[in-house]
Amino acid sequence: MFLIRGSFNSLFLIIVVLISCKQPDPAQAPATDAGFTTAMELLNSQPDSAFYYFNEIATQSADSLEIASALNYMAIIQHNAGDYFGSIETLLAALGYLKEESEEKRPYYQAVYNLLGSNNLTLGNYVDAILYYQQTADLTTDRNFKNIALNNLAMAYQKMGDNDKAIELFSILLKDTVSNPVNQARVQSNLARTRWLQNKSFNLLPDYWAALQIRTAEKDQWGLNASYSHLADYYSGRRPDSALFYASRMYAVATDLNSVDDQLEALKKLIPLASTDKVKGFVAEYMHLSDSLQAARNTARNQFALIRYEAAKSKAENLELLNTNAEKESLLFRQQLIGGALVLALLGLFIFGMNRQRKRKKQLQLQFEQSLREQQLKTSQKVHDVVANGLYRIMTSIEHNPDLDKAALLDDVEYLYEKSRDISYDEEELREPMTGYHQKISALINNFGSGSTKIMVAGNDPDLWKSIGQRLKSEVEPILQELLVNMDKHSKASNVLVKFERTDRVLKINYTDNGVGLPARLKFGNGLRNTENRIIGLNGWLNFKNNPLNGLKIQIHLPVE
Repeated sequence: MFLIRGSFNSLFLIIVVLISCKQPDPAQAPATDAGFTTAMELLNSQPDSAFYYFNEIATQSADSLEIASALNYMAIIQHNAGDYFGSIETLLAALGYLKEESEEKRPYYQAVYNLLGSNNLTLGNYVDAILYYQQTADLTTDRNFKNIALNNLAMAYQKMGDNDKAIELFSILLKDTVSNPVNQARVQSNLARTRWLQNKSFNLLPDYWAALQIRTAEKDQWGLNASYSHLADYYSGRRPDSALFYASRMYAVATDLNSVDDQLEALKKLIPLASTDKVKGFVAEYMHLSDSLQAARNTARNQFALIRYEAAKSKAENLELLNTNAEKESLLFRQQLIGGALVLALLGLFIFGMNRQRKRKKQLQLQFEQSLREQQLKTSQKVHDVVANGLYRIMTSIEHNPDLDKAALLDDVEYLYEKSRDISYDEEELREPMTGYHQKISALINNFGSGSTKIMVAGNDPDLWKSIGQRLKSEVEPILQELLVNMDKHSKASNVLVKFERTDRVLKINYTDNGVGLPARLKFGNGLRNTENRIIGLNGWLNFKNNPLNGLKIQIHLPVE
């Protein structure tokens, strides 16, 4: 047994607190297993290495509780890396080793249910989050930990829109947190915001100030981060200067805490509030952090998958070796009983089976590696189309439009951020825009116009897009964006024409400019190659050629769904 049972109970109650409060990972627990001790030492500094050692315990141990605890720590690491679906999968595996509830297993269930609640709350699965948080609260006997579990439960009700139930729980909790200032500030702030969500005339400022004073006195940095966020939201429509001050304070605290998610939230608040000369810097920092966070989380998810795959492969090879030894012993025994002829026949069958097993193992390995490469390529393509070109379009708009509409800019940044988050879950957002689609296309094209480049659009009217499927619409935008980005970067054109035509079965897009044209030996980069793949995927075709006026002409034909 790798843990002292009494110490483990306290440790997993601590994890309940840490997960709910977004605090750092727990300190090392008393342990006798060297691998577990090593994993705990690496948990904060090198989580991927800690994941490796916990996975070794989970795959090699014969103790079901030891496996369940190792899986729970692996799920914590996945949660902190943004791999929420992977974390849920690991936690459900842990429940399979716990089997039935008992007093000895109570802390294990508490930790698993609480983290299942946190993962589902983050993913927007509020009904499941409520179920798991309620189970956590029912199992917890410690007063402080039960209050934290109930606070999480109330937050899930608030997110789901059941403000009455959230207010009921927060009100009960507020009476029971007087002896714990940090918990009191959290509950008081959450209760005030929930009452305001229920009734927008409710004055929540006194409660916000009281929570801020408590957190300042207690030096609760995570709590201060939340208070500054709440105050920035409160003042955003009333006193922009105060909102700017608190959003700046939130950004500073989030930076000290090294919380990239909170830095992104603070920057989203700063962009519509800051002066024009600072907006561009905030947008660039926002996109840099978002891109870095997304890349780190994708890398972590791939690393976790590789660690598990290598461990499974090693286990399979060990079993294969054991089976081989057992079959050899059986073969020798049979040689003594039935003679050499039968032994040769069995040996032939054995070799055939081994070859087939090796081929199957090699095939599985190649399939896994190919799948991983395809996923990485697909992610790279999406990052280029969604993040890189989207950011270039936003920066071009800032550069060529001195009278910038900050609210519209923030909408563009928010949309780009949501699209970049979807990359993690391999989701395609096929959502009809709130304004007319032709207006969205016009806005996209006009963003690339400037004092030196005049862009004209023909044929882009509402009737053109009628009865065109949403999938085709969702692909037209990145195709146009890639062409315009390349025009802006390389063409040196002063006049550009984008013309749309429509027949019953074909949408035609004709692009013409008077720039420098194509080089003699055109070599497609990632952007143009992705654009070509999109068009081919729609069963369409495109054609590049230099026009007689020393410019470029591009023809695109896309079948109408």
